[in-house]
Amino acid sequence: MSQAIAGVAPSAKSESTVMTVWPSNGASRLGRFFGRLYEIETGVGFLTVGNLLALATSPIGAAIYLWHAAPGVGTHYRLTNRRVVIEKGLDGKPDRWVDLDRFNRIEIEVLPGQAWYHAGDMIFYLDEVETFRLSGVSRPEAFRAACMKGQQTYVGVRQALQREAQLARARS
Repeated sequence: MSQAIAGVAPSAKSESTVMTVWPSNGASRLGRFFGRLYEIETGVGFLTVGNLLALATSPIGAAIYLWHAAPGVGTHYRLTNRRVVIEKGLDGKPDRWVDLDRFNRIEIEVLPGQAWYHAGDMIFYLDEVETFRLSGVSRPEAFRAACMKGQQTYVGVRQALQREAQLARARS
């Protein structure tokens, strides 16, 4: 697998991985249900109802997490030097994607039950139109920053190449 290094792997020649993240349990309805239970803070000190429920249901939480990685059904999110991709299974078969020039803003929406997992949904917009959504991204701020840097680089290089092509045409 090739690694993206600035200036080494131009997007016009090959697609390189910049960053890969796996969805948290907050991506599923069942995981968000448990997340809402784990957020119950009734209790004394560390011994809260939520923490006791988290301990009691940890095998279920582990099963939900492993389901996200199961071959054929599990998903992960990959940022490349060309696009953001939802990939299925361990082999990473592309399922859906958004090209880096098809968004200019990313918002993070934390659904009920996702806060306990430090997760949120990433919503990609082109102006005011939603173009893509990633569910239950763990620590979404870091992935959003990487996606925005990738988008700015991709669009900036493309604009610079277009300006150079226009100048070359004007000279001839």
